[in-house]
Amino acid sequence: MLKLAARRNAELQTFLETVNLNSLERIPDTYSEVYETGESDVAFRANVLTGAPVLVGILLEHKSGRDGKILDQISRYVHSVMKLLDKNRAFGGLPTMAVIFYNGREKWNPLKNIEDGYPEYWRGAVLPFKCVFVNLADLDDEDCLACEDVSTAIVVLSMKYAYNGRKIIEILPKFKDKLASLDYNEASCLLSNVMLYLREYVDENLIEELDMAFRSIGQKYGFISAGDVSRKREAEALQKGHADERVAVALDMLADDEPIEKVIKYSHLSKEKVAELQSSQVKATLK
Repeated sequence: MLKLAARRNAELQTFLETVNLNSLERIPDTYSEVYETGESDVAFRANVLTGAPVLVGILLEHKSGRDGKILDQISRYVHSVMKLLDKNRAFGGLPTMAVIFYNGREKWNPLKNIEDGYPEYWRGAVLPFKCVFVNLADLDDEDCLACEDVSTAIVVLSMKYAYNGRKIIEILPKFKDKLASLDYNEASCLLSNVMLYLREYVDENLIEELDMAFRSIGQKYGFISAGDVSRKREAEALQKGHADERVAVALDMLADDEPIEKVIKYSHLSKEKVAELQSSQVKATLK
């Protein structure tokens, strides 16, 4: 995904030219705040290409739109995650590049004005980490269709066109042949997860059309409808209650009397789902 995005983002391309991507090592103790994303952000350590025995950190974050607190959030992540426990080092932190992928309806880059008013001496030192914002709308469809990793391509295009369900319906059939390179479980999981993601954005009137597009792609492999998978998972999530992290976050926030809009934002559940959970809580309280 980094390589694909770098084809249209010069700053990200320059960064990738400094690191050995084959050396990426997932940091197991990735950090996530309560109510922040609902799941861990993706963080890695990587060797530099100079051959020197030093590492840098790479932190990936996805946003569906503008977030005025994003830089503070990343700063907390870097402080909490990017550490090396080496007593011989004078400093335990890692120089870090934070890559924020976003698929909002408008361009968004708070870095453009962050150094306004500072003397030249302080330029480049305002943030304690490197940072680049990648607008998924800038990624080229043809680059994605030519990508060797079909999962990455489908995920990127799904995020790029999250607000344009008809474009997704147009593009999906182009991946039929490439999906044949994946085994059954991987392809089925990919399609169903993408469908779940898109249901948060796409108008309900397009859900059935999306369902049919996924069904068409998957029928040669014997997949059940992605829409069926989606509805089944949502039902199971409700039954599991606190075992499902998104539902657990929503229930906790509802219990704290948080506004519905805030619950929807941080739990990543639909308005209807949150209302259903709220109704369930009220009934339980009455009992």
